[in-house]
Amino acid sequence: MSQASFPVISPPLTRGDAINQILASIAIALEELGFSHILNAEGEKLQFVLGTIPGLSGGAATNDDVIDANESVQEMLNSALENQLMLNSKMALALNAPVSIGVTGPIGPTGPTGSFTGATGPTGATGATGPDGPAGLTGALGAAGVLGATGPVGDAGITGDTGPTGATGATGATGATGPAGVAGVLGATGPAGPIGTTGATGTTGPGGTAGVTGTAGAVGATGATGATGASGPNPTATAGFAANTSGPTITVLIAGTLIPLPSTQVLSADITANGANTVFTVNTFGRYRISYHINTTLALLMGSRLVINGSNNTASTINPVLTTSSYYAEIEIDLAVGATISLQMFATLLGVATLISGGVGASLMIIRLS
Repeated sequence: MSQASFPVISPPLTRGDAINQILASIAIALEELGFSHILNAEGEKLQFVLGTIPGLSGGAATNDDVIDANESVQEMLNSALENQLMLNSKMALALNAPVSIGVTGPIGPTGPTGSFTGATGPTGATGATGPDGPAGLTGALGAAGVLGATGPVGDAGITGDTGPTGATGATGATGATGPAGVAGVLGATGPAGPIGTTGATGTTGPGGTAGVTGTAGAVGATGATGATGASGPNPTATAGFAANTSGPTITVLIAGTLIPLPSTQVLSADITANGANTVFTVNTFGRYRISYHINTTLALLMGSRLVINGSNNTASTINPVLTTSSYYAEIEIDLAVGATISLQMFATLLGVATLISGGVGASLMIIRLS
C-alpha cells in the first residue's frame, strides 16, 4: 500500500500557510487515501464470506464468520460517516478561520459592592468617676502691716477716802474674819486718748506654689457589649452542587439521556434531588447562575444541555461539529418556586459515553444571585 507524504516545512508556517495546508490536505484527499485502504480490507472480508477470493482454500465461511464480517462492515460504515462529517467540519472551520487575531477588548467595569451592614449595637454604660486627688499646698501669707502708735494714757481717777482702822482684838484664838469694808466709790473714767494713724499696708506676700496634682481615678468598668445587629439578606444561602465521580457508562439516546449526579451533593435546604439524582428542584424564587461540566474518557460527537422545567435550554446547549471529550456551559435564568433542573447528553445517532472516574465525570452548580 502507498503511504501519505507531507512536504518539508521550511521556513516555519504562518497562520495563513497553516490554513492553506489544512485545505490542501482535504482537497487532495490525503486523509481519504488512507481510508480507502480500510475500505479495501473490508471488501476483502466480504469476498472471503462470499468465497470469491482467487486461490483461497479452506472451505466456505461459517455462520460466525458471516456475523463477524457483517458487524465489521457496519462499524466501518459508521466510522466512514463520522470521518466525512469531521472532514466537512474541518473544511468549514478552516475557510472561516481568521488569518490574524484581533486585539482583545477592554475589561468591563466591576459591578457595585453590596451594602448589607447590620445595625450598630447600643453604647455601653459610662464607668464610675474616680476619687478626687489630694488638695494642693496653701500659699504663704504676706507680711503683716506695721502697727500704729499707741495713744496717750488718760488721767487717773480720784482715790476714794480710806475707811477707819478697826480696834485690835485680844490675842487668842483667831476670831472670825470681820466683814469686808465697803469699797470706795470708783473714780470717773478719764476721756479716751486720740486714735493713732493707721499704719501702712504691708506688701503682698508671694503666691504659694501650686499643689501637687492628685492621682487619676481608676478607670471605670467597660460597659456591656451591645447586641449584634440583624444580618442583612444573603441570596447565596440558596445554592447547590452535585457531581458524578464513579465513571459510569451511559447509553445516550437521540432524544437525550439525563445524567445522574449521586457521588457528591452539597444542597441548601430549599434544593432537593429526586431518587435517581437526575432532577433537582428549587423551592425559592429568584435569579440563578447555573453551570455544568461533563468529561468523557474518549472524544465523542455528542451534545450536552440543561433541561429546565422539562424543556431543553438553548442557551446552555453544546452541539459540537467535531468530536470532544469536555463540555462546559454557564447561564443566568429567573426560576419560580418548584422549578426543576437536569443535566442531559444527546446524540444524532445512538451512542455510548463513559464518564471519567476518580474525578469530575459530570457536575452541576446552582447559585441564587438575587
